[in-house]
Amino acid sequence: MIGYLLPSVLALAESLSAVGASPIEQRATLACDTSSIPQPDIFGLTITSLTAELLTDYLGIPGNDQCNVNITTTHTGAGDSVNNWLFLPVNNWNGIFQGVGGGGFVAGFYIDLAAVSAEGYACISTDAGHTSSLLATGDSSSWALISPGNVDQYAALNFGYRSYHEMTLLGKAITASFYGSPAKYAYWNGCSTGGRQGMSEAQRFPEDYDGILAEAPAIQWTDFTFAQQWPFTVMNNENYAPLQCEFTAINKATIECCDGLDGVMDGIISAPALCDFNPDILVGKAYTCDTDGTQKTFNQKTADIVNLIWQGPRTPQGKFLWYGITKGTNFSTLASTTVAANGSSVAVAFPISDTWYRDFVAKQLDFDTALVTYPEFTQAFLESHLEWDSTFGTYSPNLRAFKRAGGKLLTWQGLADNLINPQGTMLYYEKVLALDPTAHTFYRQFYSPGVGHCGGGTGVTPLNAIGALRAWVENGTAPATLSAASEYPVGASSAFVTNGTNVRFLELCPYPMVNKYVSGDLNLATSYECARDMGFELFGGPSGTNCSYINGPGWY
Repeated sequence: MIGYLLPSVLALAESLSAVGASPIEQRATLACDTSSIPQPDIFGLTITSLTAELLTDYLGIPGNDQCNVNITTTHTGAGDSVNNWLFLPVNNWNGIFQGVGGGGFVAGFYIDLAAVSAEGYACISTDAGHTSSLLATGDSSSWALISPGNVDQYAALNFGYRSYHEMTLLGKAITASFYGSPAKYAYWNGCSTGGRQGMSEAQRFPEDYDGILAEAPAIQWTDFTFAQQWPFTVMNNENYAPLQCEFTAINKATIECCDGLDGVMDGIISAPALCDFNPDILVGKAYTCDTDGTQKTFNQKTADIVNLIWQGPRTPQGKFLWYGITKGTNFSTLASTTVAANGSSVAVAFPISDTWYRDFVAKQLDFDTALVTYPEFTQAFLESHLEWDSTFGTYSPNLRAFKRAGGKLLTWQGLADNLINPQGTMLYYEKVLALDPTAHTFYRQFYSPGVGHCGGGTGVTPLNAIGALRAWVENGTAPATLSAASEYPVGASSAFVTNGTNVRFLELCPYPMVNKYVSGDLNLATSYECARDMGFELFGGPSGTNCSYINGPGWY
């Protein structure tokens, strides 16, 4: 996720063209030194340190001079220390402020700010008061515990939503001081946790940003984190962990079966909800293990486990808890296995969901999640909701205040997202539409088949989503489609050697439509149309029956 969500330096001209503008090239009115920059006065916040450093010809780009402002803050009585990083272009500010999100338990990436500031944006990110690696081999959220059984509520509040609002207030104030005028527009840009942060801003602080790009957002946090843990729990409760290559072979067979549902055989499932492939038909058949080339046989235990993973978390009584991974999605992240020293295959937990369970639910660093039973999983799922929805959930479909403020919200996500269920993101949008049937006038979603989490896979990814958002905010040009491309030609596998050149193009359609082949060159966008018959409404929901949960009792 690091660096993926941010536009490249070379995309600057394209971004400006999309909004019909040229660089403002506004220069700083203050010197880039600590003594020149006034400290903002933010209610409830104490600035313990503010430093400024001039970075000349940054990234080796002549004239790319940046003022790097580091602001450390604390809250009275909390004992916390939050670091905020602000980059200010000295010579070529484009008049726009951008908040940049994080990923996993990482609130923000300092390294990502360089590319954004090089494009002329004043931009900011934060660590929300803790350091955490994205996918730590150990415990990536141990910062949350004060002691066994006691979560640091201040740290949770900071990471949940408070730090992003405060960094925005700090960043806007210092930006206005540095240039002698406030930013004309403010945008949020983030994927995964960064997407959740953006959605939190829209729900809680609707006037912070004019436009929010929330890609593959980690909203409904207490739902999908348990969905991430589900495959690990299934394998442990069924006392069987398939070889990773068997999962891979089943996924390959699934794609071969359901590939053509969109009218073209391209190695991608565009209508996973319509895919009725059942791995039971593979039992007893041979497959080649892609890791060592050996011949093996599909067995019933693996088929049963795959069906449970696709079904998603359920109570012991079969009641819906959340979604499973979509058919055609790579198993290797959430349904990961490895071969132990004794030659047996064992399940491997996904670090983010595993540490969420240990640190925020069980509240014990040494809690053994491999021993969790199905009933215990259900109980923990409910406890997680009760305790953490208000802090982390980011559930509220009420975006009326954001709409009144004139905000625009854009989301795109891969249909083969291997970390965050796209069905859940669709469900959220349906809830928004139920409250406000005109929500499409300020909020639109787009889905790309064959694309993983924040990118990856052989499907097409948006070329300039932030440019499309800017055009919507600044020119009133709502995105009818989202231009996307891939370096992989139609039918290519992930083993295809790319050379950095896009060879396949599509105009992604707004939900609930996806692209369907009509005629012509399979690699060209003009060969496809937007179709509504991809069965998104067939994804199971809280009632467990098709789409009847929409507006039904307790569907929230």
